[in-house]
Amino acid sequence: MFSITDSHLGEQASHLVAGETNKIANLSNLAALLMHSIKGLNWAGFYLVDAPEELVLGPFQGLPACIRIPFAKGVCGAAARLQQTQLVGDVLRFEGHIACDVNTRSELVVPIVVAGSTVAVIDLDSPHTGHFTNEHAEQVEAVAQLVAQHWLNWH
Repeated sequence: MFSITDSHLGEQASHLVAGETNKIANLSNLAALLMHSIKGLNWAGFYLVDAPEELVLGPFQGLPACIRIPFAKGVCGAAARLQQTQLVGDVLRFEGHIACDVNTRSELVVPIVVAGSTVAVIDLDSPHTGHFTNEHAEQVEAVAQLVAQHWLNWH
C-alpha cells in the first residue's frame, strides 16, 4: 500500500511509469496512485492544456468533473497561468473558484511546466477544509517534475 507518510511518492511514481511511453496510461496510473496514496481526497487527476489558455479534463479518479477550465478561472486556471502551486485551504474563499464537486472544501493544484510553458496541472480535491499541507505540496511537486521530465517522450 502506498502512503504519503512514506515520503516516497515521487519515487513510487517513477517506478510506476518506468518503461511506459503512453501518456494516457501513465497519467491514469499516476491519478490512481495519488488518489490512493493521499488520505482524505475526493478527487485526483490531471487537466491538460488543450488550447491557448485553456485546460481540458484528463485522466482522473473521482466523480465526473468540469471538462474545460480557462486559465483565467479557478484554482486550476491560477496554477496554470501563474505556473505556481496553489494550496487553497478553503475553496469557498478563493475568488473565482469553480465548484465541479460541491463537496470539495480544499484544493491543491500543481502545474506541470515544460520548456517554460504549462502543459498540464495535477489537481487534488478534499472534502475537508485545510486538508493539504506543505508536505503534500512537496510530494505532488515531485510527481509534477517527473511528468515534466518525461512529457515530450510520452505519446
